[in-house]
Amino acid sequence: MMSAQATEVRREPFEPSGAGSAIERWTLRCGPLEASVLNLGATLHTLTAPDRSGTPAQLLLSTEELGPLLGPARHFGATVGRYANRIAGSRITLDGVEHPLLPTGHGVTLHGGPDGFANRMWEAEQAPGGVRLQLHSPDGDQGFPGGLDITVSYTLTAEALTIAYHAVTTHPTVVNLTNHAYFNLAGEGSGDILGHLLTLDADEYTPVDERQIPFGPFDPVAGTPFDFTAARPVGKGIHEDHPQLRGPRGYDHNWVLRERPADGTPARAALLEDPVSGRTLEVLTTEPGIQVYTANHLAGTVTGLAGVPYGPYAGIALETQHHPDSPHQPSYPSTELRPGQEFRSTTVLRLGTV
Repeated sequence: MMSAQATEVRREPFEPSGAGSAIERWTLRCGPLEASVLNLGATLHTLTAPDRSGTPAQLLLSTEELGPLLGPARHFGATVGRYANRIAGSRITLDGVEHPLLPTGHGVTLHGGPDGFANRMWEAEQAPGGVRLQLHSPDGDQGFPGGLDITVSYTLTAEALTIAYHAVTTHPTVVNLTNHAYFNLAGEGSGDILGHLLTLDADEYTPVDERQIPFGPFDPVAGTPFDFTAARPVGKGIHEDHPQLRGPRGYDHNWVLRERPADGTPARAALLEDPVSGRTLEVLTTEPGIQVYTANHLAGTVTGLAGVPYGPYAGIALETQHHPDSPHQPSYPSTELRPGQEFRSTTVLRLGTV
């Protein structure tokens, strides 16, 4: 019986000198795949995979420039929390007690607040097959109650990268963690992703208001530009005159995934294919939702590794998560975490070719 390929793990400074020397880059390699992770933001910084002819390319929107990494690119591949996506009114109520949250604008708290987990320096250590990162978020951090201890592990095999999350709290709180990588399966800087084929294992989505806050009830995707139950180009319906597409100028919505296995096994959420290179990305998760964001508002302020500024649709984010604004939507799966409970979530990025 053949043994699995071992994963090589290398640790080095992001920059050899200056401010970037405090940032660590962990490079994982196994078979044809390579990934790099930064301790800044517990960030998935790069992901390299071969096309159908065996030629490798780097598939994530990414930058080596420290300024953008701390500014407009701070969410590129980062671990987002304490609550990914949006919370309306910048407040939550737990056990009858209201907790004001720090706002990020437009009457919402987005991605955990103005100083969310993407901005933090995480403690990193080698783990079997990859790297483990840990962070303590103190009670009251960005207004969220409870001291939260979070672990994010990246594990690489010759076929897939697995991201596993774990958290515990000292007081009742809400938790919703995701990774905010932007993918371009043709290779970052190679153009837009409008010709990529997308399949989503979802029959419903959460329509939103002008602040990107869900109305509440789910809407069926059938007969709308949100129907990706069968593979179709990302750009096919993106400019349709649909009320949900006028404001965001593209997709920035949460799809409600079909029921996940009760035993916590990750099930497929999405399949992304690039017909030209033949690369495929299958996303499996334990989460009930997936936010698809087509980078509508990138405006060329970040220049990627290939030397190309990123504009709209340069990549696509597939953010596995609980639904936006769940603390205010009792019908949604709960995001509450209480002392003695454990938050666990797993997402698998399986790479291949057709």
